[in-house]
Amino acid sequence: MSPNVHFSIKMTTIADYIIQQEGDERRFSFEVLPPLKGNGTEALFSTIDKLVPFNPAFINITTHHSEYVYRELPGGQFERLRTRRRPGTIAIAAAIQQKYHIPVEPHVICSGTTVEQIEYELLDLQFLGIRNLMLLRGDKAKEDSRFTPTPGGHAHTTDLIRQVVRFNEGFFADGTPIKHPGRKFDFGVACYPEKHEEAPNLEMDMQFLKEKQDLGAQYAVTQLFYDNEKYFAFVKKAREMGITIPIIPGIKPMAKLSQLTVVPKTFHCDIPEALAKEIVKCKNDEQARQLGIEWTTEQCRELYVNGIRNIHFYTVSAVDSVAEVARRLL
Repeated sequence: MSPNVHFSIKMTTIADYIIQQEGDERRFSFEVLPPLKGNGTEALFSTIDKLVPFNPAFINITTHHSEYVYRELPGGQFERLRTRRRPGTIAIAAAIQQKYHIPVEPHVICSGTTVEQIEYELLDLQFLGIRNLMLLRGDKAKEDSRFTPTPGGHAHTTDLIRQVVRFNEGFFADGTPIKHPGRKFDFGVACYPEKHEEAPNLEMDMQFLKEKQDLGAQYAVTQLFYDNEKYFAFVKKAREMGITIPIIPGIKPMAKLSQLTVVPKTFHCDIPEALAKEIVKCKNDEQARQLGIEWTTEQCRELYVNGIRNIHFYTVSAVDSVAEVARRLL
């Protein structure tokens, strides 16, 4: 696989690319999951093979905190253990970058990790030549009613940003100078056109985005949405508030009938009435998948008409649909 010619030695970061993107050039980026614990990379690489023909600007790799599982003991009692179902985000990011020569952007999260562990993640990423990060708080644990930071960890994305900025400046979290600082990280953050589920209102949520920008975030990628008007209104309000960083729309095609109710609950976004009415007419998942492709294609075309040039696709359980949408758009 030949290197992505859009990323030269002088332009090796996602932020550089977005800023220097020329004219009407349109690019995609994709989010993928690391393999489940114990699985190999074959399925993941098969997914990426379907996306490579569309010349992705970058590939984003999620990470997940540990969670509780229960193991039955002799006598019928259960032992509660913590485990990570999808380890290996950093290693997978390095493998993708090496195999495909495409910039990668692993998630670095607060959830389930300590400041010291994050520091080692940054060192590993630096050693591997990975310069792009997506900084997130991460989801609360399933067993928790609200987000609870790990002892010795961060409670907010802004705290994580401060740690990365300090690292870029040549200092560990405890203030110790780094003897041989490496190349600095560029990083993006998440944003929510329909507000984060825990935010009391959209205005306060956007104030947090403004703070992330002011601390050093260079771009933002939205949570998935199906109503472009909400994205346009969000961007307009962001600009009025002084948020100037690029805001990349995050898109995911509907792929199953069940997603009519699952998606709003999981991702806290509304399904537009027009789309919902069409989904309930579908008789099976294949009809729903085809509808999802049609809706997403038109959604992306409207974004293009309104000046958007970079679209980020969430591919989990929808890679074939995403590939078909990309084919139709190019």
